[in-house]
Amino acid sequence: MHHISLGFLFAVAGAAANKPDCQLQGNLDMPGISENGDVILGGMFHVHSHRLERIDRFEQSPEQPLCKGSYRLVQTMIFAIEEINRSSTLLPNITIGYKILDDCASSTTATQAALTLANGREELISANDCKGLPNVLAIIGGGGSSQSIAISRTIGPFGMPLISYFSTCACLSNRQEYPAFYRTIPSDYYQSKLLAQLVKRFGWTWIGTVRSNNDYGHFGMEGFLEDIEELGICVAFSVSFSRTDPREKVAEIVQVIKKSTTKVVVVFSAKREMRILLREIVRQNVSGIQWIGSEAWVTAELLTPEESTKFLTGTIGPAIHMAEVIGLREFLLQVHPSATPDNNFVTEFWETTFKCTLLSDNGFESDAAADNPQCTGRESLHGVNNAYSDISMDGSSYNVYKAVYVFAHAVHDMLVCKDGKGPFTNGTCAHISTYEPWQLLHYMQAVNFTTTSGETVYFESSGDPVAIYDLMNWQVNTKGFPEIVNVGYYDASASSGQAIVLNEEGIVWNGGKNKVPRAICSESCLPGTRKVSRKGYPVCCFDCTQCPAGEISNITDALDCIKCPLEYWSNPNKDKCFPKEIEFLSFEETLGIVLVALALEPGHVDFSGSRISWNIIPAKDLQLRLITKDA
Repeated sequence: MHHISLGFLFAVAGAAANKPDCQLQGNLDMPGISENGDVILGGMFHVHSHRLERIDRFEQSPEQPLCKGSYRLVQTMIFAIEEINRSSTLLPNITIGYKILDDCASSTTATQAALTLANGREELISANDCKGLPNVLAIIGGGGSSQSIAISRTIGPFGMPLISYFSTCACLSNRQEYPAFYRTIPSDYYQSKLLAQLVKRFGWTWIGTVRSNNDYGHFGMEGFLEDIEELGICVAFSVSFSRTDPREKVAEIVQVIKKSTTKVVVVFSAKREMRILLREIVRQNVSGIQWIGSEAWVTAELLTPEESTKFLTGTIGPAIHMAEVIGLREFLLQVHPSATPDNNFVTEFWETTFKCTLLSDNGFESDAAADNPQCTGRESLHGVNNAYSDISMDGSSYNVYKAVYVFAHAVHDMLVCKDGKGPFTNGTCAHISTYEPWQLLHYMQAVNFTTTSGETVYFESSGDPVAIYDLMNWQVNTKGFPEIVNVGYYDASASSGQAIVLNEEGIVWNGGKNKVPRAICSESCLPGTRKVSRKGYPVCCFDCTQCPAGEISNITDALDCIKCPLEYWSNPNKDKCFPKEIEFLSFEETLGIVLVALALEPGHVDFSGSRISWNIIPAKDLQLRLITKDA
C-alpha cells in the first residue's frame, strides 16, 4: 500500500530572502496503490461505497474523510493494463504503470485525488526548484457526473485528459467548459430521448417523475421533460431529493407517489439516492408502482430479494451495454492478500468479504473488528457471490476496460507519430522522455479501434461515444427470486425509427402481469364528442362533451365539432352527417296552406285561379314543395 501525497506548487513572487522560492502548500495523505512504468495512467474509483463526513472547524489541519465500504473496478483497470503490457503490437517495449486513488464517491475527495495525480513526483521537487513534470499522463475516473465536473474544472485547464467510465451528464459534452473530458459511457442526452420514446411507445401520457438532487438527476430529467413535452406527454408530479435530506422529506415524496392518480413513475437517480427512496417505499408498503429507471440504478441490488420481488418486479430501463471481457472474472478470483501484502485495499476487501481478521507481518491484527475470527488464508473467492465477482449485470467493468485501451491507443499513436507528422509546432512529435499530458488530447480525439468483442470504439467531436444501451426488465424466476432480463437494445446510430428494438411479449410488468399498465389522466373522447380542457390541469387532463345538433366529430379526441352542410343533419351519435328529408305537401292539406301563408308576404298568393303552381323553399330548415291541381 502506497500513500500518495498531494502537494500544491506555489511560486511566491518577491518572497523574503530567508524563504524558499518554491514550497509545498500542504500534504494530503491519500490511500492508493501504484506501479511504475514508462508511462503512468492515473485512476480514481469509488473503492468505498460511502464516506463518513466531518465538519471541519479549521482550528487545525482538516482531517481526511473516513471511507467505508467496490474494489472490482480497480482490479479491472489493473487487468487491462497488464493485458496491454503483454501485447507485442500495442505499445511494444513500453509498459504502462498506474497510480490509483480512492475518491470515496465525493466531489471534494475526487478533486483532491485529481490534484494529487496531476501534481506528479514530489520527491523530485526541491525547496528552491519548482521543476518536475507530472508523470501521470491521463486519469481514468469520475464515477459520477458531479465528480467529473469538479475534476474537469480543476485539471482541464492544464490539458490533462479525464476518461470517465460512469459520468453521463449531457452537460459534460460542452467542449467550451470541458475540453479535456472523454467518456466510454453514453451521454444522458441519448438516455433522455430513449426514456421518452419508451413512455410514448407504451401509450403513457400521465406519468410521475423523481430525480436525485445532483447534476446527474437535474440535467438528465431536464432533457427528458423537454422530450416528452414534444410528444404530448404530461407530468402528474415532479419531485427531487438529496441523500442528505431528512427522512421526513423522503417520506413526503413517497406520499406524493402513493396518492398520485398515475402509477407509472420515471426515476432519474443515482444508485445511493434510489436506495434511500426504495427503503421508504418498503417502510410505507407502497406497491403497485411501475418504475421506469435510469441506467445508474436499474440493474443495481438495492433491496433484499424478497423486497425486490414485491416492489421492483416489472421495472424497466436502459443499462450500460455489456460485452464479455475474456479472462477478467478469472483474474478477479485470483486476488489474495498474500500476493500483495502491502495493499490495504486487498486486506480490507478480504476481511469484509470473509468477516475475518488478517494478521500483519509483525503479528498485529488489522483495524478490522476484534470480534471477527482470524483469517486462515485458505478462504476462496470462487464460492463467493457478491458485487465483486458478479459482472453479469454491470457494464462498468467493460467501460473501465475500454477506457484503459483508449489511453493505450492514444499513447501508441502519439509515440509512433501517427501519419508521419506531429500536430505540434513545426510538425514535431511527442517523445517518451519529454511528453506532456496536453499533447495526448490530439490523439485521444482520433482514437478508433475494435475491441475483442467486436465493438468499434471512437469519439464524437464532443468526446462522447456512440450511444448503445441494453433494455432490462425485472422479472421473477421459477424459484421466486428476482431476475434482470434483457428485453431489447437501443442503438443511436441506427436509422430513424429503428433505434429501439424491443421484445414486448417478453416484458413482465408490475405485479407480474403481461399486460401493459395504463397511465392516462383522461379517457379518450370518442367520435361524436370533443375535448374540453379542465381549468388548472395539463392538456392531458380533459372532459368530453357531445357535439350539438347539426354538428359532428368523426375522430377520437377531436378538439372541435364540425358543422354539417346546409341540407344535411347530424345523426343521433353525432359522428355522421346525412341529407335532410324532403316532405311533399298537397295544396289541399291544411298544413300546406298554413306554411305557404307564413312563408310568403301577404297578397302574393291568389287562390281564385283555376291553376296555381308554386315552388317555395323557406328560410327555415324545412324544405317545402307545394303542388296544386285544378280548383
